[in-house]
Amino acid sequence: MRYSNGKVWQNGFLVPLLFFFLWWFGSVSGWWNQFLLPSPNQVFNSFVALIETGELQKHVWASLSRIIRGFGLSSALALSIALLCAWFPAMLLQLEPTLGFLRHIPPMSTIPMLILWFGIGETPKIILIILATFFPVFMNTLQGIRDCDPRLTEVAKVFGYTRWEQFRFVILPSAIPSVLTGLRLGLGYSWRSLVAAELVAASSGLGYMILDAEQLSRSDVVVTGILVIGFMGALLDYGFLWAVRRYMRRGTEI
Repeated sequence: MRYSNGKVWQNGFLVPLLFFFLWWFGSVSGWWNQFLLPSPNQVFNSFVALIETGELQKHVWASLSRIIRGFGLSSALALSIALLCAWFPAMLLQLEPTLGFLRHIPPMSTIPMLILWFGIGETPKIILIILATFFPVFMNTLQGIRDCDPRLTEVAKVFGYTRWEQFRFVILPSAIPSVLTGLRLGLGYSWRSLVAAELVAASSGLGYMILDAEQLSRSDVVVTGILVIGFMGALLDYGFLWAVRRYMRRGTEI
């Protein structure tokens, strides 16, 4: 994202400001029932109250801790299997039908069985994140390795590179953009799957906070939770992009 001359309409803030204005104007004009969609002032007051009581921080940390564990485990597993499949094509040949079958099963459909097997503790949520995150990371990594320019490997062979050296110094570096894309997609999927799991089986987390507020008819807290989820998701995404750009700059300097 580029920031030019500090102008709002050039920085991508025009649409959010327009939506906020319509939300505020519609609220003060009585276009809808305040119970169905509370005013920005009500939502802000709820946000402040949740922070003062510490409830919001508790739910945010519960969700983030699950993301860290689930996404970390899923990424390590997906990257490891993708690298092994690239190194041993016979392994991919054996795994491809099974992975193709599992890839088309929505992770949300496994929630009843996960609860039945593991209860409503942390294990089902972590497994759900792994199921939602695995395939974007795995498939992008594998595709990035496959898309390596064969001319680069031919040049490496001319210079006497072994198969391992070709893989390490030629193929893997060329696959980094695809790997990073897969990780970014997986991070987004992990966030969405976690909130869905918390809506069904949890005693903490942002999804649980929204469901609890809905049962208490607190639409202001529901909207607060939705906005916090969007903000946290965008923050994680921009944080990941910042880390990637910094890594790429360091790589070019080296």
